[in-house]
Amino acid sequence: MNKLILTTAVFVISNIMFAQTNDQEEYIEFDDRKNVVHGVYLGFGGHYGRMDNQDTFLGTLKLAYVANRKLEIGFAFTGFYNDRPNTQPNLFDGDKVLLIGGYGGFHIEPILFGDRFISISFPMLIGGGIVTYRGIETLENEDIELEEEDFDDFFIVEPGVNILYNFSRYTQLETGFRYRFTSNYNLSPFKGKDNLNGFSVVVGLKIGIFNMGRKKKIKDNFN
Repeated sequence: MNKLILTTAVFVISNIMFAQTNDQEEYIEFDDRKNVVHGVYLGFGGHYGRMDNQDTFLGTLKLAYVANRKLEIGFAFTGFYNDRPNTQPNLFDGDKVLLIGGYGGFHIEPILFGDRFISISFPMLIGGGIVTYRGIETLENEDIELEEEDFDDFFIVEPGVNILYNFSRYTQLETGFRYRFTSNYNLSPFKGKDNLNGFSVVVGLKIGIFNMGRKKKIKDNFN
């Protein structure tokens, strides 16, 4: 009788342990980065285009949140300059005149195929900026103080198209183009006739975490 009880107890305990082992084995641990896809990044970019019928160089800084690899929301700031021969020596010092300014605002960028190595996005910036014309010698002269009338502001909407190269969770390369739609600026000797509309080609690098992940346990039902 004692042997029967002992044998039964061993059998029950063995089955309980075996069931617990199987139950634990049905849980597998894996890196869930492909499912948890929020992120944030700091972006640096260079543009080349034309403003006021002159070749222009632009530099951009962006800070944005990435939602589910489908949408970026953040802020972007761009500075620019170009130069041309000084045809108004009575107004500007030096041989060249510089167009200098900057703009910034709200950045939004829908993304297609965000889970692939190459994806496509449609960035849009809405904001405002300021612009001025300065002679090179004027900029180099520290004794000259710029007045409010030396600048003018403008409104800008800048849509574009990007091709994104997702090298890793932490780096992304963007190439594409933009088109600037701006209001007119009024600066002598160009009162009422000029704006900053035009195309620009863009190359940029984004550094951050595009695919924040965590490890989960899931139960996989085996048949």
